[in-house]
Amino acid sequence: MTSYSSSLLKLLDERGYIHQLTDAASLDALAQREIVPGYIGFDPTASSLHVGHLVSIMLLRRMQEAGHKPVVLMGGGTGKIGDPSFKDEARKLLDDETIASNVASIKRVFERFLKFGDGPTDAVMVNNADWLDRLQYMELLHDIGEHFTINRMMAFDSVKLRLGREQSLTFLEFNYMILQAYDFAELNRRLGCKLQLGGSDQWGNIVNGIELGRRRDGVELFGLTTPLLTTADGQKMGKSLGGAVWLNEDMLPRQQYYDFWRNSHNDDVTRFLRLFTDIPMAEIDGLEGAQGEELEEGKQLLAEAATTLCRGALPLQ
Repeated sequence: MTSYSSSLLKLLDERGYIHQLTDAASLDALAQREIVPGYIGFDPTASSLHVGHLVSIMLLRRMQEAGHKPVVLMGGGTGKIGDPSFKDEARKLLDDETIASNVASIKRVFERFLKFGDGPTDAVMVNNADWLDRLQYMELLHDIGEHFTINRMMAFDSVKLRLGREQSLTFLEFNYMILQAYDFAELNRRLGCKLQLGGSDQWGNIVNGIELGRRRDGVELFGLTTPLLTTADGQKMGKSLGGAVWLNEDMLPRQQYYDFWRNSHNDDVTRFLRLFTDIPMAEIDGLEGAQGEELEEGKQLLAEAATTLCRGALPLQ
């Protein structure tokens, strides 16, 4: 682990959330001096997020735990396009009514993980449709477009991978990275956001936002990504034999959600305890290398803690 001074980066590092940082030393110093508002974007493409989104949700929870301000950005505007990053094909476009319904449904889960309110470290949820829907496109191209080059946009792995598979990338999707960069700059202006967080597939989009803030507004912004999360047997996180592991209980019964965690691969137990529960590190470290009955107890601890976080505690009988 890297040596950090701020409680924020110490916490994120020891629990395994950090993959890339744009300027670790400066962010570390900033997090010691002041409350840092940081955001993650979620496109409301379904009425529930799934376990694949959970590391990002927990990242916002850790920010609040360390005394900083989590900002949940719902992509009511960008959701009409769909993030093309590392996708094989374009997503189906959604109408306003479906997006609004999905946002309302998704918010219920966030209220399990974050404390919302008006305080300095209380979480807030915003929707980028509030500013993207009002943009005059020609003005956007004039004010923002000059800060992006096609050469650099084509160099990002998320774009090269799609083109390398000979899958068409529409111009609409190609605009996504510009709009996400604009989100970062807009959230900095509106809420003082100085940090964007996300999965490793968002690195290019995050860097674009940082560069836009520097070039257009002269502000210093930061980015942090989490490792690509796969299970010990190489499967993509968030999938089970029955399909997506949804976070909303109306999409997946509590018992099935519990069983997903209870059936974790032996080699994933302590890593998942660090990422997806609030179990103290000392207790998790004590389970390293556990076998037999002790390992089974670790799996049960993981399943109970992860399920309680997402679905609430069961009432006393």
